[in-house]
Amino acid sequence: MQAVRSRDTKPELLVRRLVHASGLRYRVAARPLPDLRRTADMVFRSAKVAVFIDGCYWHGCPEHYVSPKTNSGYWSDKVARNVARDRDTDRQLEKAGWLVLRYWEHASAQSSAAEIIQLVRARRNSQYGTTALG
Repeated sequence: MQAVRSRDTKPELLVRRLVHASGLRYRVAARPLPDLRRTADMVFRSAKVAVFIDGCYWHGCPEHYVSPKTNSGYWSDKVARNVARDRDTDRQLEKAGWLVLRYWEHASAQSSAAEIIQLVRARRNSQYGTTALG
């Protein structure tokens, strides 16, 4: 399990590269809330947007998750705990006024990045009382 990356995965790097190229800046692998011991893949503090790019195996993707053949009880329980923790994280962040965006690793990096860019800009504009400029 040491070889499993918790950050800087290929899908995450692709999305980050596209979002950065659009001019948006963010924190990488940061805690959205100081008291919450969980990190988001991308954090836009001023807009209160937390982005998670979830791996299909570790987060139980409904399309791609396949229960392992060996020690399946342990791994299935672990993935179920991960999913429960994800939902708890979502609830806590939303309660604090954050927008939580979750994408599967198999999702198109271009469409994920485009949605992130649009939503972050919309939240920033609404905070400052201006309208979105398309």
